[in-house]
Amino acid sequence: MKIGFVSAILDKSDFEEMMDIAADLGYQCVEVACWPKGKAERRYAGVSHIDVENTDDSYVEYIKNICKTKGVEISSLAYYPNPLDGDLEKRTVAVEHLKKVIQFSSKLGVNMVTTFIGRDQTKTVEDNLQLVKEVWPPIIKLAEECGVKVAIENCPMLFGPDQWPGGQNLMTTPAIWKKVFDIISSDNLGINYDPSHFVWQMIDYIKPIYEFKDKIFHVHFKDIKLYRDKLNKVGVMAYPLEFMSPKIPGYGDVDWGKYVSALTDIGYDGYTCIEIEDKYFEGSKEKTIDSLKLSKKYMTNFVI
Repeated sequence: MKIGFVSAILDKSDFEEMMDIAADLGYQCVEVACWPKGKAERRYAGVSHIDVENTDDSYVEYIKNICKTKGVEISSLAYYPNPLDGDLEKRTVAVEHLKKVIQFSSKLGVNMVTTFIGRDQTKTVEDNLQLVKEVWPPIIKLAEECGVKVAIENCPMLFGPDQWPGGQNLMTTPAIWKKVFDIISSDNLGINYDPSHFVWQMIDYIKPIYEFKDKIFHVHFKDIKLYRDKLNKVGVMAYPLEFMSPKIPGYGDVDWGKYVSALTDIGYDGYTCIEIEDKYFEGSKEKTIDSLKLSKKYMTNFVI
């Protein structure tokens, strides 16, 4: 396995500085944020370390040369929008940019894109599965043509009233994974596996590793801390941030030894990227760097 981080946390740095930091800290790879230019609608979104609109060969070579010079690989091009948004204009923008990310990933030779399946938060699971049938086959067909794997993260995207009632990402449970994979039977559609989202959903985050071993394309290392006193007052149907907080690895409730052990059981030897969303480490570049240092130091107990 190769250890890296999600670049969105370094939102004030350009691509070259971000890669400098990765190299200086001894990271082997980076999951690079590729949002369209413009204002972000939520935290950790809207970051663009690679401009996929710029398809000039010289720009592609510039990126490749930086990676080679720094000795840091790109694990994936990352773009996490809502491709099933109930607002058709927003949906179209998300899908079209996602296609550009897929094409650019192929051009770079990265051949991996990490994203969300999306969800119309006002509709049922069944209605959203129908939307998957309508929206996603052309996206995956393009990915197949480009030789790119699309890895869907299992985050429900349900953190506040603007995402209520259903959240903005459908592929949140093993049961729904099965249904989506039945709808789109493609070797190019898989999972970006993040254990933290299963913790607050009260789902076993180890067992699905074995069940979906052939579908795990990319892995996140993000921890989560549950506050049981709050959970006992509001229950699991409350907005998640009322009873939990994202933490850096080792500061939360994930058993990282068991998690990485399960990954070795299935022979996973791909990219593993630390995702920083711990509010304690926000507010300054120094704190951000500290979070990357501490996270890597802790996870090298399990991944060298």
